[in-house]
Amino acid sequence: MSRFLQLHLLTFYPPSNVNRDDTGNPKTATMGGVTRLRISSQALKRAWRTSEIFSSALAGHMGQRTQRLGGEIQRHLLEKGLDEKRSLEIARAIAGIYGKIKAEKDGNPTYTEQLVFISPDERDAALAMADRMVEDEKIDPAKEKDTLLQRTDTAADIAMFGRMLASEPSYNREAAVQVAHAVTTHRVTIEDDYYTAIDDLKRPDEDAGAGFLAEAGFGSGVFYLYLSVNRDLLRRNLGTAAASGVMPAALGALAEAAATVAPSGKQNSFAALTRAQYVLAERGNAQPRTLAGAFARPVAGPDLMAGSIAALKEFRSELARVYGPAGDAECELEIGRKDTATLADIVTFCRS
Repeated sequence: MSRFLQLHLLTFYPPSNVNRDDTGNPKTATMGGVTRLRISSQALKRAWRTSEIFSSALAGHMGQRTQRLGGEIQRHLLEKGLDEKRSLEIARAIAGIYGKIKAEKDGNPTYTEQLVFISPDERDAALAMADRMVEDEKIDPAKEKDTLLQRTDTAADIAMFGRMLASEPSYNREAAVQVAHAVTTHRVTIEDDYYTAIDDLKRPDEDAGAGFLAEAGFGSGVFYLYLSVNRDLLRRNLGTAAASGVMPAALGALAEAAATVAPSGKQNSFAALTRAQYVLAERGNAQPRTLAGAFARPVAGPDLMAGSIAALKEFRSELARVYGPAGDAECELEIGRKDTATLADIVTFCRS
């Protein structure tokens, strides 16, 4: 099996604001001396993880990123009839293994200070230990960390995107999937939408002013997205679960989501529900490389998608000439070319 899987995608977004900065405008990056629109890898991964594609393909194999594990433990114990005080003590003791627990006087004394990424196996282990602690007060969760924390398990999203546990770094998981920030292949200008809301109950004889007015930034463009998957590391992260079909399901879901799922920002206002117009999947053992260099010089012209596809292919060809081919096998989807693959073909290629 080839060690690396790489995905290159070109996706056109109509006027939209799917990923905002602290001012409410679309995120940007300066590249090649000009401003580009940008979608952060964090926003993309969040959209993929929470998509119907992931939840369907990886049912039972998805982690949870939360501060509220302690709250789940306490509710579990309360439902079994344990008193409030003891259930809180047990919940705090167990949740504190996963991250620093908030002060007991805090409004949420079972919450961890940071979000922690926990697998289904770890959640089940936490609830099981809580049940044991009800029966035996001498049990100390701090002495049974290996029972509560896993270095490999069936949580496909943790195996793919990794996790960091500040309080227990030995249980960190290195991400098997590297995701670049998506950037436009060309120069962009962020525009402002000046909009108003009218009070439906305002009488005609009152002033003609709006009940609310504001501005919202938006932009449009062709985005290049790059992903690199270390399949050996993904297999190690999944442990014994890798042989159960979780790994190909995870890779297929990743490819499908990357091509079809957009972040949720301002979607009700812009409906920028897109699909990738170009996808190139590569398998091989050579060192992965991004093709973002194809767009160091901004693409221009009336057809930005066609220009972007041409620039990517030319740059890839030059890299192969100079450094050798990066893959042993490839699968290409291009809207408008009937001799190329379908999304189903791309997914099958990535799973294999």
